[in-house]
Amino acid sequence: MKKGIKIGLIVLAVLVIVGLISSYFIRSYNHIVAQNEAVSGQWANVENQYQRRADLIPNLVNTVKGYATHEQQTLTEVIEARAKATQTQITFDELNEETLAQYNQAQGELSAALGRLMVVSEAYPALQANQNFRDLQTQLEGTENRIATERRRFNEMVQSYNVYVQQFPRNVIAGMFGFKPKSFFAAEPGAEKAPKVEF
Repeated sequence: MKKGIKIGLIVLAVLVIVGLISSYFIRSYNHIVAQNEAVSGQWANVENQYQRRADLIPNLVNTVKGYATHEQQTLTEVIEARAKATQTQITFDELNEETLAQYNQAQGELSAALGRLMVVSEAYPALQANQNFRDLQTQLEGTENRIATERRRFNEMVQSYNVYVQQFPRNVIAGMFGFKPKSFFAAEPGAEKAPKVEF
């Protein structure tokens, strides 16, 4: 075989290998981006459900206020907890264990305040008979279920993303472009006892 043909075959083999590596690199990078965007989109779904709950609260408080005039402290606690929960905002880029814990704590305080409001409402039979109050309770219950569902989906997407970006050799590609594992939405201490929200 001629020397030129050997060199040509070696160059061709190198080009094929470089092409395969480049192709793998590009596919892996694109998949990491797609998974990162999926986690981001799911985070938006979680926030959307928390916002839905926050939007229901003023109507619920106003309805209760008309019947439970002696429960001003409980109503104030709910309003303050809602204000704190809506002020505790984090962007997707800021998601880490610490910021998620702060967000989760603010939302947990709101859940606890709502639970106390529902307990107080039991002392007012006329309030329990109010159709508007019952409708708001139903919407709140549905929203709490949606929050739990969206948080579970968020954690599933984070798990999938984390596994992908930590496997070799994709972890090298992820590290080159600053893709890091994401934090999970963890339950608050004591969350194994669901807040009692009675309708």
